[in-house]
Amino acid sequence: MKAIAMSRSQFSFTVVALACALLTGCAVGPDYQRPDAPVPKAFKEASEDMPAWTGDWKTAEPQDIMARPDWWRVFDDPVLDALMSQVKISNQNIKAAEAQYRQATASLSAARAGYFPTVGANAGVSRGATSSNGQIINGQNLTLSANWEIDVWGRVRRQVESAQAGAQASEADLASILLSTQATLAQSYFLLRVADAQHALLDRTVADYAKSLQLVQNQYKAGTAQRSDVLQSETQLKSAQAQQLDIQITRQQLEHAIAVLVGKPPADLTVATVDNRDAIPRVPVAVPSQLLERRPDISAAERRMASANANIGVAEAAYYPTLSLSATGGLTASTLARWLSLPDRVWSIGAGLAGTVFDGGLRRANTAIAVAQYDQTVANYRQTVLGAFQEVEDNLASARVLEQESIVQNDALRSAREALSLVNNRYKAGTAALLDVLTAQTAAYTAENTTLTIMGRQYTAAITLIKALGGGWHGQAMEVGKVDSTAPATAPASTAQ
Repeated sequence: MKAIAMSRSQFSFTVVALACALLTGCAVGPDYQRPDAPVPKAFKEASEDMPAWTGDWKTAEPQDIMARPDWWRVFDDPVLDALMSQVKISNQNIKAAEAQYRQATASLSAARAGYFPTVGANAGVSRGATSSNGQIINGQNLTLSANWEIDVWGRVRRQVESAQAGAQASEADLASILLSTQATLAQSYFLLRVADAQHALLDRTVADYAKSLQLVQNQYKAGTAQRSDVLQSETQLKSAQAQQLDIQITRQQLEHAIAVLVGKPPADLTVATVDNRDAIPRVPVAVPSQLLERRPDISAAERRMASANANIGVAEAAYYPTLSLSATGGLTASTLARWLSLPDRVWSIGAGLAGTVFDGGLRRANTAIAVAQYDQTVANYRQTVLGAFQEVEDNLASARVLEQESIVQNDALRSAREALSLVNNRYKAGTAALLDVLTAQTAAYTAENTTLTIMGRQYTAAITLIKALGGGWHGQAMEVGKVDSTAPATAPASTAQ
């Protein structure tokens, strides 16, 4: 009879376990569907001659797990390439973001642990006496216990879904910080190169002004020039020398910024001076829908929506009772000799159902909080998308207008140089006043300095446009609303319908 009773108990337990396995096919809470975002069919500021990536307009899929190519190599600058190679290794902001990503992946592993039972062990030795007869009682025991909360309502699966989306958002945050740091480094580097070119221009200008001053001073000594001519020429020279000193501040500060970006103290980095005037590369422009795939900040915002959506299911699961299976087994004996030879075997197995009858509206409030947090992430996502399109449009307009401005300014520079040459010849022939020469020299310097300033703005616009377009981020689209996890057969990993 005892064997029959045990068989019935085991049969009942098996039936309960199978029923639980069938029940785990559902999960409370809404299944994630990515909300729509305003996406134009074309960029307003893109010019017709601007190169574009081929491909028809299509619905975007988030692509925040990708390998990023070295987009800065379009500038073909080996010094910049060497600096960029140090950013990912040594920049402290990137290290902090990487540590945050590791925290998120660890949180995902912690959430997945909820799929499995908790197993514990206990061993003890005791000795005591009764108050009635003073009999000494010894005891030795060794037990194993297991407890398993069956994920009937999908609470654990929603937690895993939320944690996985959070880890993906953290990975996109890491990519976003890396891209932003690389863009800042590239901008600082090319502004430093512009400062080098401006310093070289001022070196030539100061030398030219010094020659002019020497000429005027000789003429003054010979009585063919006035004292005011000498003073005007001195003023022009000293002003240029002051600017020559001032540009060093800009260059040194940019060099210091580059050092910090590559994770070095400013004293440990020196960027050699190079008069670099390479052409600004043309940046290809994607169709607008690809922006949702290519920008890591958009992907991060989209993943946070998925995480917040799953948290609604976690909050709603609190309305339902939890079903737990527990089992205990072990050995116990009154003496150590008996425990080794013939111990008593103890075991128990059972199931428990627990739920909250009254909580003063706590579950309703938690669900409302989860819904409001999801609505907030939706608004943040759409605002991120709008901001991304604004950033692209702004820099498309800047790149297009600055290219036109550069053409006009180069024409102005040629005219200023030609005018200076003509005025110098007239001055040497005695048919032009010194004031005409000073004015022409100032105009030529201003025109060339403006040309360099525009070049710096073009570099900044090109780099910012590359960053706004996602920095050449390519990879495979991931499946939204899917949870890639390891789970028992009774707790499927993918989001159940």
